[in-house]
Amino acid sequence: MGMSAAKSLSSLSLDPERKVKCYNGYFVNGYVFHTEEYGHGRKTYNNGVCVKGSTSSELKVDYYGRLKEVVELQYYSEQIRVFLFKCYYYDTINRGIRIDPYYGLVRINSKARLRNVNYVFVFAKQCQQVYYTYTPSFRKDQPRVDWLSVLKTKPRGRVEVVQDENEDTSV
Repeated sequence: MGMSAAKSLSSLSLDPERKVKCYNGYFVNGYVFHTEEYGHGRKTYNNGVCVKGSTSSELKVDYYGRLKEVVELQYYSEQIRVFLFKCYYYDTINRGIRIDPYYGLVRINSKARLRNVNYVFVFAKQCQQVYYTYTPSFRKDQPRVDWLSVLKTKPRGRVEVVQDENEDTSV
């Protein structure tokens, strides 16, 4: 660890300034995020958040939620800025998630929120963007309005190229 990295780390261990700045949106990881309030009524939808994670039981769990606030923390000793997302999350641990075994489609129960947690702060850099949409229900015991399908979006400026196995790539 270089001297500047050690200095930055020690700066982060101190308390940030008491004043924070809040924003309606933030661009990170190739995604444009907007808070739920700011995006209400707009044609674009940018408040869906996915955070990769795991539980204490070693089970990999992705957390799906919605962005409520973008908060910037500044530290005294250096010009270090940290951006946090304040989000609420759907319950993906107990009863609020269904994954189609064949297609891998993730569905979230919009009525099931993580218990005992109102809002959670995460580093903005930890977040990927998702879109929630209603899907038709063919069963009477699954009301359409409660379950949302999760669609992962692609970051801006990144293109996935699928190469044909038979294609010759030698130069």
